Amino acid sequence: MTNKASSTDTYGDEEQLAGPSLVQARFGYKQVLHRTWAQFESFMASFGALYVVGGARILFSYGIYSGGPAALWSSMLITVVLMTITAASLAEICSSIPLSGSIYIWAAEAGGPKYGRFFGFVVAFWSTTAWTSFVASNTQATTNFMLSELTVFERSIPGDFDDGDVKFRAIVWACSEMFLLLAILTNLMPPKRFSLIFKASALIIFVDFFLTIIWLPIGVSRSYGFQSADFVFKKVYNGTGASDGWNWVLSFLATSGVLTGFDAAGHIAEETINASLVAARSIFWSCAVSGILAFPLVILFLFCSPDLDVLFALDAPQPFVTIYTLALGRGGQMVMTLVAIIGLFIIDPQNTSLAITAASRLVFAIARDGILPGSQWIGKVDANGQPRNAVIFIGLVSGTLLCSILPSAAAFTSLVSAGAVPTIAAYALIPILRLVFTRGAFAEAKWSNGRFSIPFCIVAAVFNTFLLTVLFSPFTFPVTAQNFNFSSVIFVAITLMGVVSWWVVPEKNWLARRAGVLDVVEGRDDDASPSTPPFDGAKDHLE
Repeated sequence: MTNKASSTDTYGDEEQLAGPSLVQARFGYKQVLHRTWAQFESFMASFGALYVVGGARILFSYGIYSGGPAALWSSMLITVVLMTITAASLAEICSSIPLSGSIYIWAAEAGGPKYGRFFGFVVAFWSTTAWTSFVASNTQATTNFMLSELTVFERSIPGDFDDGDVKFRAIVWACSEMFLLLAILTNLMPPKRFSLIFKASALIIFVDFFLTIIWLPIGVSRSYGFQSADFVFKKVYNGTGASDGWNWVLSFLATSGVLTGFDAAGHIAEETINASLVAARSIFWSCAVSGILAFPLVILFLFCSPDLDVLFALDAPQPFVTIYTLALGRGGQMVMTLVAIIGLFIIDPQNTSLAITAASRLVFAIARDGILPGSQWIGKVDANGQPRNAVIFIGLVSGTLLCSILPSAAAFTSLVSAGAVPTIAAYALIPILRLVFTRGAFAEAKWSNGRFSIPFCIVAAVFNTFLLTVLFSPFTFPVTAQNFNFSSVIFVAITLMGVVSWWVVPEKNWLARRAGVLDVVEGRDDDASPSTPPFDGAKDHLE
């Protein structure tokens, strides 16, 4: 990867506090969002979205259940390398097109002039579904950590922690909606105040990481003791009922989840100064740093794990709370769980406030192009240069998804489990489109992969397509109506909605300027004004 100080791709130099950048002008966009965030905020949008400590903690038991410790650490190592290459590939196209629509616009441009609009609409529905699902599932994850405290102190609640009891589901729903409301309110703060959320994210990740790597092993050494190296590196476990080979492969369900969501920096690109370089750096380095931290964390968790029969006997909504209790006692686990809850609420989408930040910018950009129902209202921004209506829209949709907890916990799980599928599908589709339709078109960006551009696209396409097969697979066997993975059905439905929208929405209501943008990324800019007048959606969206 190279960071070019000067390049034929110069529009990033125009990304100042006010006024549109050249790439915005090419698309017919005006600078209606505030552009006040810099490298720190951009990096934390992605790094906080990944929140590697929280992600590894939540997904640890799933990973060890399929394949055991040997599968978990080896799959994590493979995921770190190949997902970082994916991030490098997406960072390059982000550098070429630093717009708030990010992943959806990247797909549209990678599809070329003929097919770009079609792929753009499909990925728009994929990404909207994914990030909205992330927000809903994050609030439930926060609730699970909080309610797990009651099991530690042997307190009972209506429903007695049974997902099959509607009283317990009602409590989970109410608490999740409360966390969602608080997260929505934080996202309505002015940009300068919201910058405090980025700073708080950095502080929490720092505290969580160092408490985990220092305090947890000390507690384990004084309580039930460490696992052996044979357990960590050689132990195999089959909890899924799948064949031994596929059981091992299913561990990628956990490891891929730890490093999904690094594209968040692209969502806030129009609010970032010098985004063509800053946003691209953030996408790559957030994934690379998270991967560097994730692998030793997984090894640490394996050495600190209780025996597998003890681990899978834990009946708390979040098993790690009980692990902290076994290792640190009630007082110690309260501190660690409190840090985890705050981290889940503020950061990881695999969590809430920053998930809403990224999701709202993405939805704003999609609505700006007239793709979503109610686009005219969703695509407006407030006097502070924030997509206030998009934030409210995310809250309404996520709140509606949470209501599915009431009739059935399985119904909610099926809905939100499909959240990772559209994101991974987009990670696979974009490099495929680049290889087929626009090979070499984005290699002259400020952030360039140089001669590795095409190989990185190939790796990203193959690896993320492989991950899709894992995400579509049932997690337990034999397959029944109760354990069937409906993510494939939901994914097809989402894709069909994108196709219908592409068919119904008139082309004139959507920006179809493929040639103009490709002129920019291929260095053919002649400083002329855009070749076509701004479309209807390029009007000033200020209320």
